Amino acid sequence: MSSSVQLFRAQRYQELKGQCLQQGQLFEDPEFPASDQSLYYDSAAKGKVEWKRPKDLCEDPHLLVDGMSSHDFHQGKLGNCWFVAACSCLALRKSLWQQVGDWCEQEWDPKKPRKYAGIFRFRFWRFGEWTEVVVDDLLPTERGELIYCHSNVRNEFWSALLEKAYAKLAGSYQALDGGCAAEALVDFTGAVAESINLEEGKYGEVISEQMKLFEDLMKVHKRGGFISCSISCPGRPSEAETALGLIVGHAYSVTAIRKLRLGESLVFSFKAEKLFMIRLRNPWGKKEWHGAWSDSSEEWKKVSNSERKNLGLTVENDGEFWMTFEDWCKNFTDVDICRTVNTSCFSLHKTWEKEMMYGAWAKHPEPLLNRSGGCFDNRETFLQNPQYLFDVKKAQDKVLVSLQQEDRRKYKKEGKGDNITIGFEILKVEDNRRYRLHKLTVQERVATSPYSNTRSVFLRRTLQQGRYVLVPTTYIPGVPTKFILRLYTDVPSKLRELKADRPKMTCWSLLCGYPRRVTQIKVHSAEGLQKQDRSGGADPYVLIKCENQSRRSPVQHDTTSPVFNTQVIFYRKDIDSPVTIQVWNSNLLSDQLLGQAVLAAAPGEPREQQRLRLRGRAGGEAAEVPGHISVTVLCSDDLAEL
Repeated sequence: MSSSVQLFRAQRYQELKGQCLQQGQLFEDPEFPASDQSLYYDSAAKGKVEWKRPKDLCEDPHLLVDGMSSHDFHQGKLGNCWFVAACSCLALRKSLWQQVGDWCEQEWDPKKPRKYAGIFRFRFWRFGEWTEVVVDDLLPTERGELIYCHSNVRNEFWSALLEKAYAKLAGSYQALDGGCAAEALVDFTGAVAESINLEEGKYGEVISEQMKLFEDLMKVHKRGGFISCSISCPGRPSEAETALGLIVGHAYSVTAIRKLRLGESLVFSFKAEKLFMIRLRNPWGKKEWHGAWSDSSEEWKKVSNSERKNLGLTVENDGEFWMTFEDWCKNFTDVDICRTVNTSCFSLHKTWEKEMMYGAWAKHPEPLLNRSGGCFDNRETFLQNPQYLFDVKKAQDKVLVSLQQEDRRKYKKEGKGDNITIGFEILKVEDNRRYRLHKLTVQERVATSPYSNTRSVFLRRTLQQGRYVLVPTTYIPGVPTKFILRLYTDVPSKLRELKADRPKMTCWSLLCGYPRRVTQIKVHSAEGLQKQDRSGGADPYVLIKCENQSRRSPVQHDTTSPVFNTQVIFYRKDIDSPVTIQVWNSNLLSDQLLGQAVLAAAPGEPREQQRLRLRGRAGGEAAEVPGHISVTVLCSDDLAEL
């Protein structure tokens, strides 16, 4: 076993199996006993259940019969269609479901019955690490039938044992009642989960957005990701059936996505030349879509079985059906996407650089120590959350961010099992910031994630070159819990947590001095710069200097009115030393100074944006030169104010 795999409840599979074989006994799990405490967290929710082993339910038990299929999972009496939908998705990816449970090593061997010990192990990705869960093979039944998840083959027990291991991780079977398919898929694979509301995004109405979503989902599916969907309808009871045969509040797994060009030999009554199709599976194994392209619809009557096969529009089993993507967008409301983000160096597809940080929201009465400040609406406390710094090194880079809170199902017994509403903000900050933000002044709020009470929230955004601070938050202040932050970028981002409020005072501070003032500067833009080439343009950049520090902006090409939006922050020891802002023109051989502005940068100066005339380099009242710059300067002698 890899040392990176954690053992749930410190149970070692090989050790426990060896003990059982030595004693000639079948394993009985003391950590998840065959009793009501493993079935229910609510003492009032009891029923008459018999726990039986597979050998007591059939003559020839197996983990798998004829391999793994998305049709091997059927929902029982438990309201965990989300889990069954996730299992159906997982079954489509052999390389992924094999890492959840090694069925070859654990399969029954009828030739060596004495090597069977009634013990199984499964692995789940939990809170950033793989966790191995051991279970016995005692399964809850009524009248000789499995009452929870089961296969459509009577002697196949992979699904029932996988569900038992997952229930053990959650604390009980009842804790699995109600959930989100994306949560289970993340636990199976370590993927990144994203939730999309089709109604809010108007995907059923805006065709351009619908097509973007189709292309994105098709790419996710082709690259090994998972998709499930459901219908939320607050005004209707859960599991009610719509007029077109879909079940409200029920999780469906997406098993195929196709973009097809209709053949000339086919006669369809459609205006469009292409078909955008999606195939779904109902975990119940029945109850299908009754609309266009349903099994008995008029559309199929015009297509022979051989033509269906050629088009890839096949249906493997009951409970599986096709519909157009447009109908899907109009009839479903919620989509859960799990992306398997490629971080391999050996890949033909795009690869990502991954950073992962563990953190926690924690309450403290002292503002500088509080780490549970709530969302951006709580302006006074928002920055009292954990803060994470990262850099975008390219001119622009697509960034993927996943924020995941700890699984709270284990707290259901105490009545605290509901997910907390979480989200995050991304702020563009000073290019040289190294300490925590305390006040939002010149920084830019560039991205806000959805706020949701799902276990994970996700955001994709293209960011410009620069330095950023990511602030994960709960929606309401003062709600403590743990979280994992994952960041994916094209090049390394150097993600790290900002913990210090100000520069640290050391013994060297006594010798070399300690900062007495903090100064923020934002150079917004320049205008009217001197022309530098025949076409009347220039290639300007700005250089900001303070004491022995300096920061340079990227070059803005072919303009005499550049927009810089460059931010810097200086912790100044010599408060009498001015700040100099210089505008340079970039040349192949030698850069040329276009002008500069010198500022005292004292706390009493105006805090609003200023328009300053550029002057030459000579000391004193240097001569004016063409051009102005727009800047904002803020100063404080409290190093933890800005």
